[in-house]
Amino acid sequence: MRRLRSPLAVTLMGWLCVASVGQGQPAGLAELKREISARYPAVRWVEAASLARWMAGPEAERPHLLDVRTAEEFAVSHLRGAVRVDPDRPDLGAIPDDERPVVVYCSVGWRSGTLGARLVERGQRRVFNLEGGIFGWANAGRPIWSEGRRASQVHPYDEDWGRLLRTRLRWSAGRD
Repeated sequence: MRRLRSPLAVTLMGWLCVASVGQGQPAGLAELKREISARYPAVRWVEAASLARWMAGPEAERPHLLDVRTAEEFAVSHLRGAVRVDPDRPDLGAIPDDERPVVVYCSVGWRSGTLGARLVERGQRRVFNLEGGIFGWANAGRPIWSEGRRASQVHPYDEDWGRLLRTRLRWSAGRD
């Protein structure tokens, strides 16, 4: 699996060592959001609470959920109803082009920001990146799924990025 080892990742790891905020929400997500917003300014954000309301609405108005993580990450857990899109080779033609919003997410918003920007460039008007990604969603106690059942853990992407997840939520091989 490809690893993000950018100056941003190194800086983020420094933030993680400094503090945690709120109810166990790891530090760094707010700064990470600023970095992602600067890189992908055309992609709007949606907060977890707003997305949860959209998902509970009438079926014809529910957003398309696109999980921009690897197959391994998706298999561990994902948002209910999400469709996995390969982060390295997304098939943009397979993404519905209707009036419903499209919500992209990954671990924290970086890979999904990339896809979101491509969708906006393609002319998709209602594209949103899930604030905090699946890490923020799960850290807030929102439901995650795997194989049609509630799941209790999230793939951490790697050891460094996994620090953005509450410890009890971090999946590791052999600890299903």
